[in-house]
Amino acid sequence: MKLSENTYRLIDKELTKYPADQKISAVMAGLRIAQVELGWLPTDAIEAVAEYLEIQPIAAYEVATFYNMYDTKKVGKSKIVVCTNLPCALSGGTDAAEYLKKKLGIDYNETTKDGLFTLKEGECMGACGDSPVMLVNNHRMCSFMSTEKIDALVEELKS
Repeated sequence: MKLSENTYRLIDKELTKYPADQKISAVMAGLRIAQVELGWLPTDAIEAVAEYLEIQPIAAYEVATFYNMYDTKKVGKSKIVVCTNLPCALSGGTDAAEYLKKKLGIDYNETTKDGLFTLKEGECMGACGDSPVMLVNNHRMCSFMSTEKIDALVEELKS
């Protein structure tokens, strides 16, 4: 697989942050950049990042499968991760997740039939005081998610 020139340019920018003989240090950033381009990380994209960084493909694959922000299976246009760690669960996180499951008609690790939403359960996002907390597409933190705010978020993401 060949990634876009822009993706390689962005990876090059990340490489400037590390010593030339430590390209593996940019593997997390490289995978993130590739995922932004493709929407997820198929095996050939992981291998393309590894090849570009001149590391063994298994080294990149280990990172991509260890961290939950990398999607090695296709996800919906909007991936919503709900924090259900204990502090959030005690502050409405579990209730918010159940509401979202019913609203979208899916469970964790499922995608809506129209391909718009994937729902994931997440661990601590470091915002316990803002619970219920959700993360959209790994880049947007949503706090204090009441049913009204969940409804508004879903409508916004549909458009």
